[in-house]
Amino acid sequence: MSPSQPTEGVILTVDDDPGVSRAVARDLRRRYGRSHRIVRAESGESALEALRELKLRGDPVAVILADYRMPLMNGIEFLEQALDVYPGARRVLLTAYADTGAAIDAINVVDLDHYLLKPWDPPEEKLYPVVDDLLTAWRHSDHRPVTSTKVVGHRWSARSSQVREFLARNQVPYRWYSSDEPEGRRLLGAAGQDGQRLPLVVTPDGAALVEPEAPELAARVGLATTPAADFYDLVVVGGGPAGLGAAVYGASEGLRTVLVERSATGGQAGQSSRIENYLGFPDGVSGGQLTDRARRQAAKFGAEILTAREVTGLEVCGAARTVRFSDGSAVAAHSVILATGVSYRQLPAPGAEDLTGCGVFYGSALTEAPACEGQDVYIVGGANSAGQAAMYLSRGAKSVTLLVRGPSLAASMSYYLIQQIAEAPNITVRTGTVVEEAHGSGRLEQLTLREVAGGRTERVDAQWVFVFIGAAPLTDWLDGTVLRDERGFLLTGPDLTADGRPPADWELDRPPYHLETNVPGVFVAGDVRAESAKRVASAVGEGAMAVMLVHRYLEQS
Repeated sequence: MSPSQPTEGVILTVDDDPGVSRAVARDLRRRYGRSHRIVRAESGESALEALRELKLRGDPVAVILADYRMPLMNGIEFLEQALDVYPGARRVLLTAYADTGAAIDAINVVDLDHYLLKPWDPPEEKLYPVVDDLLTAWRHSDHRPVTSTKVVGHRWSARSSQVREFLARNQVPYRWYSSDEPEGRRLLGAAGQDGQRLPLVVTPDGAALVEPEAPELAARVGLATTPAADFYDLVVVGGGPAGLGAAVYGASEGLRTVLVERSATGGQAGQSSRIENYLGFPDGVSGGQLTDRARRQAAKFGAEILTAREVTGLEVCGAARTVRFSDGSAVAAHSVILATGVSYRQLPAPGAEDLTGCGVFYGSALTEAPACEGQDVYIVGGANSAGQAAMYLSRGAKSVTLLVRGPSLAASMSYYLIQQIAEAPNITVRTGTVVEEAHGSGRLEQLTLREVAGGRTERVDAQWVFVFIGAAPLTDWLDGTVLRDERGFLLTGPDLTADGRPPADWELDRPPYHLETNVPGVFVAGDVRAESAKRVASAVGEGAMAVMLVHRYLEQS
């Protein structure tokens, strides 16, 4: 790259008035043209096309400025779609004074960073200081450049589905190629593969990975997998809302913090298509957006985030607490917060296990939704996660059938979701119904449904079933170290002293703190804690509270 070429992120501006479009591009080029490429467009659609081309080439976009009053697609609608292409870009709405109300509303809709009133003369006072601040914030954020990772797989390959899910949930941009399409076959041939082993992942540096496991894939696509140090103030195990909350508060309060996640940050909440009862988001927020913001926030404060690291043991070594990984390595800290959450229960129907990833999916509604367009979809479960998936899939699916074991949705689903489902014309709720068996050769083809009360069975054609039938904690690795209840949930605080006495082997003069386990300095937050509320807001709150108790523990140690 020659010295005269811009080396930093793109600044894109879109305005349907050619004069205004040229003026804003001129002012931006005058100030930032040496370091940033200035791209201008005169319609929302052409701007989106420009963003898609930049995405495919891997060019980072730093700031997007969009006029509010544009025909066909206004500025807010454009920025909402641009958010899906470049979530890390800073967003500015250009408005007239009469439209400031719309600009304020856009703060919730598209996470608007700023709005500018037109005209912005003189730019030295009204335009440049705003853009300077946004560029500074963008440079200090995790705006990983879009890469050219390619995935070649088959629609009904379980491992292909798992790899796509892993990349999507970790916000790693990738392009999907079917193994039976020309470009997919060309990539397989270049890698010397015949397509019998899928998926093939081609990383940005040109490496070809065949059926990669999560740790190898994470390392090759730029995710951190190895701790930078051997000892920390705090190790957080689990990257769901509780773990991310703990990481944010721990790092922001000066604790050397590392978060360890075995799959992808966000947990089950990160897979939710829409969370509408979380404080501060009146229009709702997707689990992916909430997770991305929390992850970037934790990283901003200096927390390390390790992905694809499975924790297999916890040891007490004097004042240190050592967390061991499946590969034999370990990391130690003064304190540990266990926020491992829960995992979806598997459908206990014959045939379901063999068809997992080939028509039977667990919490994969976001990733698989495009393929369900115009299809008949079944969802098993009656809690909020099932309801959110039903509403999301109903946007494109021909029909959505919700299979609920109980007599109604009221026992486990929020009222607002029940109302939305009742009003959706293509969603049917079948209560008192369970999946008896899943049928198919290589992919799901049919389901046998059974009525709980009468026992009558019915066989229906089905290619897509999403399962949300409760969750169980994965805490066997803590057996013999941390006390659990009969279901495997972790006991803390008052639950450890129900008889008024501290747990056996408790050596401190004080009783365990509210979120502290029977091991001093080891705390629990979120769904994995016995009797927890199983809600995103409460999990985040417990993560913050656990950090407060960590401080108290460290002060007395």
